[in-house]
Parts: sequence; structure tokens; C-alpha cells
Amino acid sequence: MFLFNKIIRLIIVLIVVACTASCASLIQPNLDTGIASLKAGEYKVDPMHTSILFKVNHLGFSKYVGRFNDFEASLDFSAEKFADARLTARVDMASVDVNSEKFENTLKGASWLDVKKHPYASFQTTSAKLIDENRAIFNGNMTFLGRTSPIQIDIKFNGGGVNLLTSSYTIGFEAHTNFNRSDFGLDKFIPAIGDQIELEIHAEFKRQ
Repeated sequence: MFLFNKIIRLIIVLIVVACTASCASLIQPNLDTGIASLKAGEYKVDPMHTSILFKVNHLGFSKYVGRFNDFEASLDFSAEKFADARLTARVDMASVDVNSEKFENTLKGASWLDVKKHPYASFQTTSAKLIDENRAIFNGNMTFLGRTSPIQIDIKFNGGGVNLLTSSYTIGFEAHTNFNRSDFGLDKFIPAIGDQIELEIHAEFKRQ
């Protein structure tokens, strides 16, 4: 009887695993890869599936990593006229997240992000250029701490397709850029704390 019950439990486990694997395959979208195959139009960021990370050298020991949790962004593009593509974004500086409430409050203060005086940072493209079938460069202006300076963002498109969970046509990309914080007047503790800031963005955008 014990052996019989054990066999029954094993069969049940195998059925559950098989069903789970089958369900997972049902929600996997068929992705169009290559910028030329992506649908043109206006897109809005999906904040639930987007991450904005920043990295900075810390005393030469490591790269300190943090993130911003509140933001909005839009993308308007057509593969046929990619040079006219426009990306705009605005980040709430008070949403800085470094896994330490005490240090987050320090960063929000006047000596660092000064969120009371400068609550948002923003970016807006001035030009766009295709590099290959999956990669592009967005040149634009970033406003941070009340100053505006040009930056270049390297973007790799992962693909696009209908998200079966939301029924929305969605595209995804990862983006990288570097800038010197001293260009925006934030030169505290350089060089012990690195001047160069790395931004890493993993984003999903829904077609409107």
C-alpha cells in the first residue's frame, strides 16, 4: 500500500510539472527580431517590467549599484524613418533605491541629488541612427540637477510581439550610457567616488 501511494504521488507530481511547462510555453510570444520588423507607432513604457540602474566606482573596491523606481517614458518611431525616432523620459529623483533607507535619505539631500530643488531628471532625443539590424544610437539632451548636457545612448532592441498576458504589442530593449556627474555640478568626493556614472536600462514599451 505504501509503495502504491508513493507511485500515485509521483504520477501527480509529473502531471503538474507537465502542465506547468505546457502553460509556460503557451504564453511565450513569437518575437519579431530586427528593428525593420517592429511595428511603427507611439509606445509608452511598462514600468512593471522596466529597470533603471546606475553604477559608480566606490573607492576602487567595487561598482556601487542603485536604481530609480518611478519614471515615465515614451518612444515614437518607424523603422522606415528611424532618423525621426523620438525617445523622451523623466525620472523621479526621490525614487532612488540603494537598499538602505538611511543612505537614500542622504542621497536625496542638498549635497547630492537635491530632490527638493531638482525633483526630476529628463532626457529627450535630438537624433537617432541605426547601427545594424538590432542596434541604434540615440543622441539627446539630459537635464540633471538643473543643468542640460548632451549624452549618447546605445540601444539594443530585443524584439517585439504581442504579450499574451496583456494583449498589447510590446517591444523590449536594453540601453547603456555613461556621463560625468561633474558636468552637472555634482563633484562631491571625486575621485574617491567615481566621476563617471553608468546607466543601464532594461525596458519594455507597449504600443498605444
